[in-house]
Amino acid sequence: MPLALAARPSRRPSLSLPVAFAARSSGCGDAEPAVLRPPRVLFNSLEFVLFFVVVYGVYLLLRRRAQNAWLLLASYAFYAAWDWRFLSLIWLSTVVDYTVARRIERASTRWLRLRWLSVSLVVNLGLLATFKYFGFFAETAAALASSLGVPLSQPTLSLVLPVGISFYTFQTLSYTIDVCRGELKACESPLNFALFVAFFPQLVAGPIERAEVLLPQIENDRRPGLRQLREGLWLVLSGYFLKMVLADNLAPYSARVFESPGAVHGTEIPVSLLAATFQIFGDFAGYSAIARGISKWMGFELSPNFRRPYLAVSPSDFWNRWHITLSRWLRDYLYIPMGGNRGGAIRTLRNLSITMLLGGLWHGDAWHFVLWGAYHALLLCLYRPFEGMISRFVSRGRWPLLRRLALAGPFFVLTMVGWALFFLPDVRLLPVLIENITAPFEVTGRLAALTVVSLAAPVMLLQLLQEAAGTRYVVLRWPPVVRLVVYAAMLAAILLAGNHGDHQFIYFQF
Repeated sequence: MPLALAARPSRRPSLSLPVAFAARSSGCGDAEPAVLRPPRVLFNSLEFVLFFVVVYGVYLLLRRRAQNAWLLLASYAFYAAWDWRFLSLIWLSTVVDYTVARRIERASTRWLRLRWLSVSLVVNLGLLATFKYFGFFAETAAALASSLGVPLSQPTLSLVLPVGISFYTFQTLSYTIDVCRGELKACESPLNFALFVAFFPQLVAGPIERAEVLLPQIENDRRPGLRQLREGLWLVLSGYFLKMVLADNLAPYSARVFESPGAVHGTEIPVSLLAATFQIFGDFAGYSAIARGISKWMGFELSPNFRRPYLAVSPSDFWNRWHITLSRWLRDYLYIPMGGNRGGAIRTLRNLSITMLLGGLWHGDAWHFVLWGAYHALLLCLYRPFEGMISRFVSRGRWPLLRRLALAGPFFVLTMVGWALFFLPDVRLLPVLIENITAPFEVTGRLAALTVVSLAAPVMLLQLLQEAAGTRYVVLRWPPVVRLVVYAAMLAAILLAGNHGDHQFIYFQF
């Protein structure tokens, strides 16, 4: 492991803004990465607002089949605004998985079904491995061979990581696997299936939708009702608030500790880590909220991806609240097929560990992502004997919210430690941070702490209200006047305090 960690600087999620999207070499000395322009049609850009107004206006005038064709065209245009050449990868996955599913359904034996499924697995995972993990595996193999005294020539392959490839690859794989299991009928319409793969609100950063959830909505008539319009408005407004006010304003504070870990001291370190903790939440949850909100306006119901994760009281509770669609994908297509919690405690812990290690690797081709997955695997294993006790403590008796807060506080600290592994480009720098954290409490640290807390506090207060009510739409239950004041305050914060630069979403890099 230490040799692999030392192999190269990793391509990590950048906390400084704007995030650069670039082709990278496999680390063979003097090969320089070629910079590629970032996506142009971002949710937090004026271009996207204009794009959606046009798409939505035409959409409302059409009937279902024409709506689907229009949305597919808009989805391809949305993705092509980044780089039209990578549409070929989406088309390849679409054609392969549409064909494979139809062949699986017609197969007369289980062996034939599995053979066709292997085609989908090889193509989709092959594309993912080539574009995302080639350099990682090549450099790790070279470092391992070198440590054994065997010089190994390392191949070089400069590639751009296609935006969203991890998301739509898992989405199409779940479709072919479900068809092979007999849990889903193969889609007959190429148009409908192509839209399922490329639906633009969730194409580049999820949620990772199941075919059983999204395909029926594509195949049936859709007309958004008043409830969907109201919920969509709240999701879009809160999503922009999370992204532009919370995440983007916290970015400079979180960037300090991870871009120059040796230059920060004392309370600046935990304050920067706290900023990073809320930045990644605001960034990713904000994207998911906007995606779900604009989908509701079009009559689609996307799966929720976040449910107040920083109020989690245990690791399993956290993964039922953070990136929910990825957690369920890993559970249903990796953890359970390996045996899940069947076969005794040792096998259960093994299955948990493998699942979390691969879940960490899903986030990027670097060992610190794997270590982040290993860290959460360790937490899951350590907490597992006490999960039942924790659940009973929180759910029984009076004041359940206070009981939750009593356990959520310590686990929140553990979550922050995990984000340090996630963002730190080289885990060998951890001792530097630990040493520097003992420095005196500085004035700059106090000012930064005040800023970070003032940005995070309103979000946590709202989430406490949502947790107490048991719904993310608690605001819609309030009197109209109160709701109008909240909406006006959030809109004013977005316009006056929001960061209006060209700031990418962190999860675009995965």
